[in-house]
Parts: sequence; structure tokens; C-alpha cells
Amino acid sequence: MPRPPLTNDFSWSKSRHEKFSECLRAYYLYYYRSWGGWEASAPKDVRELYVLKKLGNRYTWAGSVVHESIKDVLLDWRAGRKVEQAEVEERTRKLMRDDFRHSRAKNYWSQKYRKQFTGLVEHEYAEAVPDEAWKQNWETVRSALAWFFSSRWKDLALSLKPEQWLEVDAGFDFAHFTLDGLKVFAIPDFAFVDEDGTPVVVDWKTGKSREGYDEQVLGYALYVAQRYRFPVEKVRASLVYLNEGKEQDVTVDPEAMASFRSHFEQSVAKMRALLKDPATNTPLDASAFPPTESLTACARCVFRRPCGREGAAAEVSRPQQVA
Repeated sequence: MPRPPLTNDFSWSKSRHEKFSECLRAYYLYYYRSWGGWEASAPKDVRELYVLKKLGNRYTWAGSVVHESIKDVLLDWRAGRKVEQAEVEERTRKLMRDDFRHSRAKNYWSQKYRKQFTGLVEHEYAEAVPDEAWKQNWETVRSALAWFFSSRWKDLALSLKPEQWLEVDAGFDFAHFTLDGLKVFAIPDFAFVDEDGTPVVVDWKTGKSREGYDEQVLGYALYVAQRYRFPVEKVRASLVYLNEGKEQDVTVDPEAMASFRSHFEQSVAKMRALLKDPATNTPLDASAFPPTESLTACARCVFRRPCGREGAAAEVSRPQQVA
């Protein structure tokens, strides 16, 4: 039986909110203009936008590789399989080397590779990244994995009974819930029930703490509460900073949830205000989505070329000469 055609339905996620907040033009290109770019018959400009939107940078790449590796480890432990830290690190390093070669050759324009990785913006725009920076990227991954294996999370995961496991990074097809009739994507890295019967959601971080992470895990708490039928105030949420070796508990109480809901409602209202037809998620013309005035943001953006900001962004990112 043929699959029904894909439709560009409106949904909400933390990452969508962040794109909307940073640059309306990038938001428009990412969620609307690039739609259908996977089709063989897609116009050239739409195809270009679709490929570009799939690119990451070396920092997000490192973070995603760490998440993938920890996911595989947790799933192995859940299945009762033995895991050797050295083998995980070696497998991860080989994966990153293969990723790097694929990206450096810009094979993402012509070949399918692996779902979790397409290519790197640094290669697409020929950014001058020193070898030491690439080596540091691997060190970020290695040290995050090393801390994870030496942390309390290893013993905790190994102690869980089968019925205590809820999910491990279940992905977009599964991990979403409905809020005010709208699909909301929320994908906790790890969710389980502790020995006291308390549901716990965990989010691994390879970067430093910053504003906005609390609201992300509050969304995870809502998701777990709705999917597994727990009172939301019973859920415990935790941010784990792997490279800093620290954990941060996030309060899940009526005040925090009211704040999350207010943030969600305001974000959705602003996004919908730029739709010509909310029922079909049809946006206004591109002119309603002006580019940001921050060239610093442009210097990080995958769309700097089609947006006409490539030259200006390069100037911003070029090291300044000292007189």
C-alpha cells in the first residue's frame, strides 16, 4: 500500500523556536522554502536549500556523535550485552573519520550516507579550520564518553530492571506529544523509572550550560507524563553536562510548567502570525521573513550563500589583524 504524500504540517519544538528567534529568513528557508528538496524533480534552488539545511557544524557534530554512542551503549546494556569502553571509543573515532572524509569531499551533494549525519558547513564554505581544532573536536567526544563510563550513570543503567526502562532517544517518529492540539517534538536522551517509582528524564550535554535548557527538559517531562500516564509533577528532570562532569536537576512544579506553557503559547502565536493560511501551514511571502542584522549569526548559518551573505559572513569570521 503506497504511503500517503508528505504534508508540511505545523508543529513546535525547541529547535524550531530557536531558529525562529535567531533569524526569520533562515527559519523560512529551513521550514518552508526547502520543502520537497528531496524529490528528484525539485527545482535546483530548492534542492540546494534542502541539502544545506541538513549540514551541521563541528560542534553540533561532536554532540550528535556523543549522543549516538551513548544511545548505542544504553541499548546494549538494556539488552544485557557486554560493552567495552575502549571498543566504543575506537568505533566512535572510526565513525568520525569516515564522516570527515565524506564531508570534506562534499559527497553529501550526490550520495546518501547515514541518517544522523550529512556533512559539515565548514567544508561547504571552505572555512579555514586548523588541524588542532579538528583534533580538539575528537577530544571533546572522547572526554565526554570517558566521563560517562566513569560516572554513576553506568551503574544506574546496569541496575535497571526491564520494566524500569522507558526509552532511549526514541526519535522524531515516536517522541512527540500534543499540547493545545499541536504536535510538539520532545526527545529525551534517556527516560526510566527509578526504584521509588519516580519517572526520570535525562538530557546529555557536551557544551556548557546556557539559558533555555531548563525549558527543553520541561518539555521532556510533559512528553513522558503524557505518553506513560504519570502526573507531570512526579517527573524528575536532569541535565547532565558530560564535558564538565556535572549534573543539574530541573524543578518540575506548577510554576515551572506554567512558565513553559506561557513560553510555548507566545512562540506559537508569533510563528502563526507569519502564516497566510494557518490551516495548511502556508507562509506569507519571503519578504515577511527578513534576514537578521547580525552578521555573526550569518557566519554560523548554512544558508549564507543563497541568502547573499556569504562574503559579509566571511569578513566577520576572518581573524582580525593586529596593527
